[in-house]
Amino acid sequence: MKTVANFDRIGEENAFAVLARATALAEQGMDVINLGIGQPDFPTPPHIVEAAVKAMRDGRHGYTAAEGIAPLRAAVAADLHRRFGAEVNPDNVMIVPGGKVTMFAAILMFGEPGAEILYPDPGFPIYRSMIEFTGATPVPVPVREENGFAISAGETLSLITPRTRLLILNSPANPCGGVTPKAEIDTLVAGLAEHPEVAVLSDEIYDQILYDGEAHVTLLDYPEIRDRLILLNGWSKTYAMTGWRLGYSVWPETLFDKARKLAVNAWSCVNTPAQYAALAALTGPQNAVAEMVAAFDARRRVVVELLTAMPGVTCAVPKGAFYAFPNIAATGWKSKPLAAALLEDSGVATIGGPDFGTLGEGFIRISYANSEENIRRALGRMHAFLGTRRPDRPAMPAG
Repeated sequence: MKTVANFDRIGEENAFAVLARATALAEQGMDVINLGIGQPDFPTPPHIVEAAVKAMRDGRHGYTAAEGIAPLRAAVAADLHRRFGAEVNPDNVMIVPGGKVTMFAAILMFGEPGAEILYPDPGFPIYRSMIEFTGATPVPVPVREENGFAISAGETLSLITPRTRLLILNSPANPCGGVTPKAEIDTLVAGLAEHPEVAVLSDEIYDQILYDGEAHVTLLDYPEIRDRLILLNGWSKTYAMTGWRLGYSVWPETLFDKARKLAVNAWSCVNTPAQYAALAALTGPQNAVAEMVAAFDARRRVVVELLTAMPGVTCAVPKGAFYAFPNIAATGWKSKPLAAALLEDSGVATIGGPDFGTLGEGFIRISYANSEENIRRALGRMHAFLGTRRPDRPAMPAG
């Protein structure tokens, strides 16, 4: 059967393919350590779980409004005000089944043949995949190691053309762990005044996972672009709730009803008990968040120390999220063959840099959302591998 061309262009997130292969190898008896998937290894805090259980016991398992339950939308607005002083109307908040849904909706709104959409490279792979799905032209915004894996406002603005419809930003960033400084964002927003037709999607899903005194700069702080700003955030990373499939977005009034109608057509509403769990996450104790970030910080230091001790490897210190993006170019390996060989030969799952964009060659992504013990074991294996294996020797298939 012949499908429409859009579906021939759609990509995927290779981290899930690596997860599947790592799982298969583990089922065959290999001791696999997964530093590939971007998923906190902490349990969802108990009071959040209990809120979902109580909602089910209380009979809260029917449909809700497509945009989410009113108390949760109000809690999102209140949380953004508490943390940033941002004034957000709960009527502009949309509860969605995961962060990807906001990407899907925003890119679908602005992407079409002849349009251009700017996105970070290296960056989350779904940005480019969805842009290509719509028929729009993806325009990579370089995220460079020498710039601390932050975007350059000047370079970004230089890429805008009359065909540009949407600019996607992500800080703290996946896969590089970079944080774009406020001064750079100030310059970018000022420059966007010359391009009033360009909408902005700000992916701030890692906004509470920061280190070394870094403070998150939300695009909500810039009233001059609020009428074209779409904010992406959620619960997956901050509250260890990846499998709950919960996200939220804040939309300009002119776009909100379009997003609501898409929800009605595509997913009807978000799982009802999960929404009550999300409400408990925002309104309950926050100590688990701080404890998790402190653990990530300790692991981050171990990861950087062990990576920089390896032959041919350097590693910029991540400032946010829970990823390191070491430079492996001097090892002689290409990124994806190295990632494949580490998994097949040594039982260490990582992600090759090109899975995040063309500028990812020469890097691999390492998630430190795993225990310090496992991180030390995995990076010990990687160190031994690089000391004994040459790039011209193919990986030995496991099993």
